[in-house]
Amino acid sequence: MFPEIIPPRALRAPIDDFVGNLVSQYSDLLRAMTQPLLDVLIWMDQITRHSPWWAVIIVIMALAWVASRRVLFTAAMGVMLCAIGVLGLWDAAMQTLSLMIVAVIISVAVGIPIGIMMASFKWLRTAMLPVLDVMQTMPSFVYLIPVVMLFNLGKIAAIIATIIYAVPPVIRLTDLGIRLVDSEVLEASRAFGANRFKQLFGVQLPLAMPNIMAGINQTTMMALAMVVIASMIGVRGLGYEVLQGINRLQVGRGVLAGLGIVIIAIIFDRITQEFGRRQRKGA
Repeated sequence: MFPEIIPPRALRAPIDDFVGNLVSQYSDLLRAMTQPLLDVLIWMDQITRHSPWWAVIIVIMALAWVASRRVLFTAAMGVMLCAIGVLGLWDAAMQTLSLMIVAVIISVAVGIPIGIMMASFKWLRTAMLPVLDVMQTMPSFVYLIPVVMLFNLGKIAAIIATIIYAVPPVIRLTDLGIRLVDSEVLEASRAFGANRFKQLFGVQLPLAMPNIMAGINQTTMMALAMVVIASMIGVRGLGYEVLQGINRLQVGRGVLAGLGIVIIAIIFDRITQEFGRRQRKGA
């Protein structure tokens, strides 16, 4: 046995006390601040669950067509989405989809600006890289503990844990894409009178778009994975069906819900990949 220099209790106690103080002093404030986010989640949930099934399929197929411009690919996405309904998982899939969409939108809205700042300021990149390493390597279940204490069980805790888990890829790949832009291209743009703002939005971001799309793809997949795990804190959807299958030892229920998750993952993985492929061709 390795000699116990510092007792584990001595290390855990300050962390527990810190989170406990946050809960006792700021939990009400935090819940009030996140009420607009809860309203957005409820709104998105109502849209996905109460929209006609054929309308949802048409929207997904339209996205597939815009991304690929291929009839067969678009039809395949529609058929795969129909398969979820055939399996009797449509409502659960829409609940999962609504949470995933909100998480991805917020992650992208937060991640791309941070990635841009990291590419612009070396000191910020140095400070952020260890933080991103921790966010990506920390077991996803660990995120659930403090967010449940602060926000109780439900959608808010799930969405915050999902964003923390899913946002690092889009930050990293936005930073990487901007830094990989050829310096000669930047010099040429400066020679034509482009300032820092025009360089960023006219040169760097368009050339970095394939990397940014790859980051959005990874963020989408990680958000879907975390949304499934979030079923443990009371979020309904496909993950809840898997959890019920485990609790009740219903193998069929778990397998079918797992197939639904796989189908959603394939649909959004392929669509975001097609967007990235088009960006690479354009570049």
